[in-house]
Amino acid sequence: MQAPLLLLWDIDGTLIHSGGAGERALVRATKVVLDVELDLREIDWAGRTDRRIAEMILEHLSRPVTGETTQALIETYLDLLPEELSARRGTILPGVAAILEHVEGSEHFAQGLLTGNMEQGARAKLSHYGIWRYFPFGAFADDSVRRNELGPHALRKASAHHGTTFVPEETYVIGDTPHDIACGKAVGARTIAVATGKYSVESLREHHPTALFTDFGDTDAFLAVLDRG
Repeated sequence: MQAPLLLLWDIDGTLIHSGGAGERALVRATKVVLDVELDLREIDWAGRTDRRIAEMILEHLSRPVTGETTQALIETYLDLLPEELSARRGTILPGVAAILEHVEGSEHFAQGLLTGNMEQGARAKLSHYGIWRYFPFGAFADDSVRRNELGPHALRKASAHHGTTFVPEETYVIGDTPHDIACGKAVGARTIAVATGKYSVESLREHHPTALFTDFGDTDAFLAVLDRG
């Protein structure tokens, strides 16, 4: 039997907007660990893994990038994240809930996560918005600090979970940044980009995704891309 088509989802700016919860938790974590008031706008962090963001914060502040300090930033961020999620008004992005439900109910698709979040952070965010249950496996920042190295981990975990072999040619990596597009291309997957994050349609188009959307509000159009694949 042919393996189902595999969808690998990014989280922030693709599935949800957290209302700035993640950013605020990072700023607070930096204050707790380093006693510095951080302005995240000065760092090009979108689309990076949580581990890489922690390193970039240390680099930006001209602090030594050590495993101990990086881990302290991450652990403090993860401790603060649930409180920030509860304090802020975020949302599931347009069309996402309908697409997830459709894919969940179809034998022709499988879906998981390919995200720069730590697994604990991914669970906190998606549980808060009631959609964690759709993702039985995923590749996370726990697997690698480098975003472009996450694809093979996602394919391996998908294959182990479903007991079948998933190949890049039958996989879509879905995200809102050029880093998501590059990550998909690095493993040989197709890519779907969506301009619901920090990047415009025009800037995403420059990176030549397989398909590009303003948002996923037109779920039929999204599913049509998969049908054509």
